[in-house]
Amino acid sequence: MKHSGKAAQSALTLIGLSGMAVLLLLGSAALGKIVASFVLGLAGVLGALWVLFILFTFYFFRDPDPAVPTGKNLVLAPGHGKVDTIDTTTEPEFMGGECRRISIFLSVFDVHVQNSPVMGRIAFFRHKPGQYLNAMRTDCSQFNENVLIGIEAGEPMGRKVGVRLIAGLIARRIVPWVAQNEVVQRGERISLIQFGSRVDVYLPLDSKVTVKLGDRVVGGESILAELV
Repeated sequence: MKHSGKAAQSALTLIGLSGMAVLLLLGSAALGKIVASFVLGLAGVLGALWVLFILFTFYFFRDPDPAVPTGKNLVLAPGHGKVDTIDTTTEPEFMGGECRRISIFLSVFDVHVQNSPVMGRIAFFRHKPGQYLNAMRTDCSQFNENVLIGIEAGEPMGRKVGVRLIAGLIARRIVPWVAQNEVVQRGERISLIQFGSRVDVYLPLDSKVTVKLGDRVVGGESILAELV
């Protein structure tokens, strides 16, 4: 008879599919039990790694209060790290041409909170997207993502000091805490760069640089130069 047995075939197909679903569930449960046993076996190791991560995170994001020195016309280190460049460069956007540059490299083990080098008004603020080259390169400011903060100093009045916050190979986020026209005090916290990075300081050509190559500086404490 026409179409005889097709209903039975449909029934068998449905039974077969349901059987495959049951086997798949059982297999998943067995695999899940194996994975669960493996994960539980590593629970101690995972817990220890998490504790280490917590400790490193608190260590990395430490934020000590700077012992801000007193004195007139002082320019303080904005970042914690090693001075690896002191030269003359051109910064046209805020400094308006040739200026002195002091560059500080921040390793992953340094404090990554930045401090204002002088007291004054935030007269310039610009974020520039870019690459994420290794911050150990002294020329990375030309290519990497960075934020340029220009400060008109309160002493001597109107003198310009620029601070460029530069992202690095690992540092992918710059978090400024100041805005244009805001007044900042010397040593005040102004930003955070997450993980290894670099900070450039731009000074007028007649500034008296007091720091030396290779010096390790403390943000908000170490004196880089004197403005005249």
